[in-house]
Amino acid sequence: MTVLVFSASDKGGTGRSVTSCNMAYWLSMKGYKVAYLDFDFGSPTAGGTFEISRIDNGVRDGSGLHSYLLDDNGTPARVSVRSETDRMELSRSRHPSGRLVLFPGDLGGSEFTTLDHRMIDRCAALFATCEQEFDVSFVDLSAGRSIALALALSATRQLERAVCRWLIFHRWTRQHIAAAHGLVHDDNGVLATGVEWGHDRAELLNSLRYIRTAVPELNAPAGLRPAQAAWLKEQHNTLTRAANRHGMGESGILGKIPVEPMLQCREQVILDVDVAAHVANVETVAAFRELTEKLMNDAVWEQVEVRR
Repeated sequence: MTVLVFSASDKGGTGRSVTSCNMAYWLSMKGYKVAYLDFDFGSPTAGGTFEISRIDNGVRDGSGLHSYLLDDNGTPARVSVRSETDRMELSRSRHPSGRLVLFPGDLGGSEFTTLDHRMIDRCAALFATCEQEFDVSFVDLSAGRSIALALALSATRQLERAVCRWLIFHRWTRQHIAAAHGLVHDDNGVLATGVEWGHDRAELLNSLRYIRTAVPELNAPAGLRPAQAAWLKEQHNTLTRAANRHGMGESGILGKIPVEPMLQCREQVILDVDVAAHVANVETVAAFRELTEKLMNDAVWEQVEVRR
């Protein structure tokens, strides 16, 4: 099965990109051939997350995805993450048959303000190429109801047989829960835009799952005063009720990523060596790996149901 995975969020700072990068890495460690397309056109920082310093904010020669979609280059740049990363442990950490290839954005690129059929056709051709060459392709979309979102929805309409899965990321806060619900259900959101481009609303909704990020651990409130721990638990209960009202309760989420101190200071791929060195928490890596299992397992994916 070949899968196109679209990572979306209504707000920035949700952990969308860093979670997607870590999922891509762990899938490659299982032997999958993985592509990562940086569609965050105004801030293409996937190169930095994979610790490839020469393209930490996109390529400098006009060969990135932004230029490709504008028909300024024939084929977009591809970068082998393990061959190009500056981090030795990442370059050495590999599966014999796994691949991880980054399609970077352009340094100095910007969000698109218009969408035309030429861009849509080039985007659809890119997705079709990824379908043929890779087992999984992550498309990391700009935050909000952007042209990147509309572009992905319009291009996938041309790929009738493609298996597309949409991941909607939100932090575990009241504002982020409301924003994620709005991104899916409100005007100019995923469903409305998808229907406008010819998608079936029910099918599109069924291809969508939520991911919660920066979820605090309530069972071990280390370092918290009793009043803080009690307040945190009370807020968690309030957020749970809000999520249920919005149809984003436990039955509709694919997974949760706990608060990770390592990622508070630096967005990067977390390796086993980071856990062994007690720099990263084992629970975070376990959450990334569990997400990849749920993403690629049809039976598990179908068990999760987003409320209509």
